[in-house]
Amino acid sequence: MGRSSVLLGAAPLVLATMVACAPTGEGWLEEARAVAGSVPPQLLAVLQEEMAAGGPEGAIGACRDRAPQLAKEASERTGWQVRRVSLKNRNPRAVPDAWERAVLEDFDRRVAAGEPPVGMERGEVVREDGVDYYRYMLALPVQPLCLACHGSESSLGEAVRERLAADYPGDRAVGYELGQVRGAMTIRRRL
Repeated sequence: MGRSSVLLGAAPLVLATMVACAPTGEGWLEEARAVAGSVPPQLLAVLQEEMAAGGPEGAIGACRDRAPQLAKEASERTGWQVRRVSLKNRNPRAVPDAWERAVLEDFDRRVAAGEPPVGMERGEVVREDGVDYYRYMLALPVQPLCLACHGSESSLGEAVRERLAADYPGDRAVGYELGQVRGAMTIRRRL
């Protein structure tokens, strides 16, 4: 057997080893869950502190400033691109792209059909401009704390309405009820 035959015979073994070492869909999913799930509890703790100290109107500023900061820190720490999006966004930077919009609309359909929003997720490989990314979204269900700033217009306190008008003149993030999906953590990583 010649040298080229030995090398050609080794090629499938090398390729099989490379494929075996690459993260699988389930591996990406587990990592994505951990990254996306790390930000909401941190933000919730900040919001609880702020609401205790200065009421819901004080939490609006904390949410505006800390949520993007926590997402940025998670991005830097993990290598994933991390952010929050919503179909009814408050922050103008939280507008979903086409893939995110489709996932959020699917989340809403699933909740309307009776599926609980807690733990609702989607993760998949998506090709964008010729590049493969692993994309993942974790639903952010409306919790009782959320309603102070995201509930029905009539249920919001005057100080909250004033703060929202000042900080977010184009706000669309009100009118939610418990059990709905407020938005989602969305993350992606180039493969």
